[in-house]
Amino acid sequence: MGKLKTRIQQKSFGFHNQKEVFILSIKNNTGMQLQITNFAATITSLEVPGIEGELVNVVVGFDTLQDYITKSEGKESKFLGASVGRYAGRISKGKIIVGGIEYQLHNEQGVHLHGGRKGFDEKVWEIDDIDEEELSVSLSYYSEHMEEGYPGALGVKVTYQLTDDNELNIIYQAISDQDTIINLTNHAYYNLSGENTIADHELKLNCSTYLEVDKKHLPTGKIQSVANTKYDFLVSRKLDTLEEKGIIDDAFIFDKEKEAKASVYSPKTGIQMDVYTNQPAVVIYTLEEFPDWNFRNGVKYGTFPSICFETQNYPDAPNHEHFPSALLKAKELYKNSSTFKFSIAKNIR
Repeated sequence: MGKLKTRIQQKSFGFHNQKEVFILSIKNNTGMQLQITNFAATITSLEVPGIEGELVNVVVGFDTLQDYITKSEGKESKFLGASVGRYAGRISKGKIIVGGIEYQLHNEQGVHLHGGRKGFDEKVWEIDDIDEEELSVSLSYYSEHMEEGYPGALGVKVTYQLTDDNELNIIYQAISDQDTIINLTNHAYYNLSGENTIADHELKLNCSTYLEVDKKHLPTGKIQSVANTKYDFLVSRKLDTLEEKGIIDDAFIFDKEKEAKASVYSPKTGIQMDVYTNQPAVVIYTLEEFPDWNFRNGVKYGTFPSICFETQNYPDAPNHEHFPSALLKAKELYKNSSTFKFSIAKNIR
């Protein structure tokens, strides 16, 4: 469709299930540029100015729609940049109780993950609104009653917005026609160097506690202190211990009194990303390596290539009464609002 206005562009990305898919580009006054697609409401790239003024793509992505489609089947893509729902994270045995009724969701080996077999990460979303003044694009998806086993017809909207202060705002909203459960998040993989590894990145988490998990990575219900564990990032430290201590794939609980919930920094580019959110937790995920894929612009990634900040409610919250409620009452508004702010630093602030 070509150029819409000055700072937001839209072009065809191909077709999926007889629906046209688009790439939408948003550019702010500093040159920072976000690209998203309405396939899975996915972030495909995010170019941020580095310490020398160069643009660094800090999000892992593909060049073609076909790569996203084929690798989303069977979840091979690891939800690369996608919007995840209806419930992000794991649910024990795929069972939930809503209004006294038990619902059986899809589960594999006793675990329901990220919304099921065909979650929001495999859907073509509608382009709802393009706002040049607000530098935002809104996408929507209608999830039918009992889709993937979840009760309630659910209308979902995500708004991606850039600001001229180099902030990426991601806002998820949803309304259901009956009581249901919900937990939405974005699954972007960040590498602030734009290539290779995050092992030299510094990470700080304002999280004094984390969720203990069992062998299936399901929460046991116990909330543990990070003190004297590999999960202690209250003081920033490098991620070079990943090889020795293993990857992170865990839910951290935010300390309420802190404003900036999390920060990550690349000494190579000088880029720092601070995370702010209205959600109670974040799942930090640092996979060991990607398959031998063709990444965007031919970029190569090594061991420990990226880090995810999945801002959300607690995994398996529907099955733990002392966790924050995941219930969305009929006609009430769900809202997950997160900000990813980028700046240049000499070390993590």
